[in-house]
Amino acid sequence: MKWPHLAAHSRASMAEALATVTPELTRPTANRPPAGMLRAALYGHAFNPHRRHATVDLATVKALGWLERASLPIQQLRDRRVIRLASDALAVRLDGHLAAANTIARKRAVFHSALAYAVELGLLPSSPLGQVTWKAPGAGGAVNPLTVASPAQVHAILAGVTRIRPELTAFFACLYYAALRPEEAVALRSRDLVLPPRGWGKLILTRACPRTGSAWTSTGEPYETRGLKHRPHDAIRIVPIPPVLAGLLRQHLRQFGTTSDGRLFRGTRGGPLSESVYGRTWHAARLAALGPALAATVLARRPYDLRHAALSLWLNATGAPAEVAARAGNSVRVLHTVYTHCLHGQQDAVSQQIEHALCQQDRSPLVTASGPPHRSHRPDPVRHVSVNGPHAAAHQARFSRKTRTSLPSHAWRLRRSNASFQATWRCIISAGPVLIWPTHGPQAVCGTACFARKNR
Repeated sequence: MKWPHLAAHSRASMAEALATVTPELTRPTANRPPAGMLRAALYGHAFNPHRRHATVDLATVKALGWLERASLPIQQLRDRRVIRLASDALAVRLDGHLAAANTIARKRAVFHSALAYAVELGLLPSSPLGQVTWKAPGAGGAVNPLTVASPAQVHAILAGVTRIRPELTAFFACLYYAALRPEEAVALRSRDLVLPPRGWGKLILTRACPRTGSAWTSTGEPYETRGLKHRPHDAIRIVPIPPVLAGLLRQHLRQFGTTSDGRLFRGTRGGPLSESVYGRTWHAARLAALGPALAATVLARRPYDLRHAALSLWLNATGAPAEVAARAGNSVRVLHTVYTHCLHGQQDAVSQQIEHALCQQDRSPLVTASGPPHRSHRPDPVRHVSVNGPHAAAHQARFSRKTRTSLPSHAWRLRRSNASFQATWRCIISAGPVLIWPTHGPQAVCGTACFARKNR
């Protein structure tokens, strides 16, 4: 259904999810093959159309034969107990430990699509997945702040890359100074660069070149050139780049040139730059720059963490999430969800405000909700008085009918209807401040205290 239009990564992800849930939709029979063998047979053969008719070994043939005999009829998926067992299987890895929340959500989405397709074909009346009260763990997408490197740490690692493989310095610089994804930097060509002699330049991104494996691409090659991630096929993204990156790219073009098709970065044999090649360089430079202690942590462990460091820096420096999201190729919502824990400047500012408030509290005398202790003055006579409050009798005695009838001629009454409470407010202007109280219960009290002076 979706296979011809899916990217290679999405195809592999779909096959993995189906290979996880299918063994659970079987009858308990004897001679069940091991779970690892069943998943390998499904993932590498049954759910890969390119390999479905290829010759396989005897173990794979036996595993697929057992699955064909033991699989449940599709009508039995109406049983909620079966759906619950399948949902539980999606949350567990082969080693028995709980899978990551994002992995569970991704696999469950594939299972939901498969059931929806069965409904579309008329094999099921409705999707049984929504009839089971199974709650998946919350998927977290926020970046771990401990992985975000500082500018000084990034500069030290880039200097290490220059010593080891100088032809890759500009590649890693694109990940940091332009916040490119690695597959976008791999696909970068000379015609995508706008490099003035000085000042800021631009990158005009039109494609990405992710590596998945020849088993999942339509061409049989390990790389498949596609449009930008989560964008239409012909979409472009313009990323302004600072002078430091523009200078590194100019230097790269002078020293190393491009491939025959204009690519800036190449592998060992001239093909697309592979993850294994730049990964080994990154780990060696990181160890040399950070030392064994920091290198053992999660700080900048992957080259992709350079993009996280860049976007965190941009958000801290500018406070313009819409522009940062446009440059990064993300939505503002994703940007806030992923990088909200990396805004160190806001944390410092809030901490300073809290510290200032605590210091002010230490200098000032103790003040309770009813006012400062040992006060000798009477409290402000302006009150929001409720007829049902604890002091209602005292206030009614103070403002008796006799007192109200002896008011001066400039006294006035304001009757105000409210659609919700139908409360009547009485405002009496005397020689002092205005006293406001409702006549239909405490729920009518609203607003702030009002003061007025006598018309003289």
